Amino acid sequence: MSALPGAPGRTAVRGAARPPAASRRRWTFDRVSLVVVFLGVPLALYLVFVLYPFTQAAWYSLTSWSGFTATQEFIGLENYRRLLGDGLFLQAIGNSLSLLVVVPAVTLVLSFALACLLTFGGSSTGAVRGLSGSSFYRVVSFFPYVVPAIVVGIIFGRVYDPSAGLLNGVLTGLGLGRFQDFAWLGEPATALWAVIVVIVWSFVGFYMVLFVASIRAIPAEIFEAARIDGAGRFRTAVFIAAPGIAGSLRTAYVYLGIFALDAFVFLAAMNPDGGPGNSTLVITQQIFSTAFTQGRFGLACAMGVVLAVLTFVFTGLVLGIGQLLARRGAKEARA
Repeated sequence: MSALPGAPGRTAVRGAARPPAASRRRWTFDRVSLVVVFLGVPLALYLVFVLYPFTQAAWYSLTSWSGFTATQEFIGLENYRRLLGDGLFLQAIGNSLSLLVVVPAVTLVLSFALACLLTFGGSSTGAVRGLSGSSFYRVVSFFPYVVPAIVVGIIFGRVYDPSAGLLNGVLTGLGLGRFQDFAWLGEPATALWAVIVVIVWSFVGFYMVLFVASIRAIPAEIFEAARIDGAGRFRTAVFIAAPGIAGSLRTAYVYLGIFALDAFVFLAAMNPDGGPGNSTLVITQQIFSTAFTQGRFGLACAMGVVLAVLTFVFTGLVLGIGQLLARRGAKEARA
């Protein structure tokens, strides 16, 4: 035994065995079963139902497969070269990107504004609270989300009906005669916007409820301090609520963006043929038509690969920009 340096009276045994590291624990039945059930099974399902079909579709995109033959002729990148010169597919990409830009932005702004009203938009005296009857508003706003998308599309298809639709009837009753027999889904200038309104209406309630839960996780003392400092509701929403739920906002934007790149169900219900002048045609509709109507599965798989690449790029940009903003905010806070 020898004395420890700088610590009189204390001794240490040289060569004493160190406690075993956590990674060197014995593989007991409990540990093995935990890894198998919670890691092995989900990983196997992911490989079988996600990675394998995607890899298979990527291979088919390099062939001229019609979908009904036992063999596939390899043609390399010919399908992708065709897509670059396909004006209809490029128009579908443009419509999908329009939905990607507009739908998440409008939906999240409305959802966040409504969530702020229901959490701290009430009386300016007393404790910080939302509007009176906020529970009722949450239930009513959430209702459109539980209705299947195909049902919502069919209902609004009737609402937009030129001759017997509710919308034209209300507008005409208000004295706006120029909307009599107006085809909202039959005019290139309004068809896509009419679909966007339906999608926003369907999702705004769900994300409002999500943001309400996130805002309520912020300590109430922060909102009370902001009120004492004279911050109004708008400044409180922008400088306290929004940074406080940045993670939820970012996640919601990713999910809505991925949905906007699809949006097949709503468009198939309201404008299954792509709308006037293909003004509402999106990538997923073009994939469906190319595969099951034209019998060109190889080309349809190439379209699917392009859609997957757009989805990955969008998700990477959103998450990457979010990380950069978070790091910048942390640096400013430390400074």
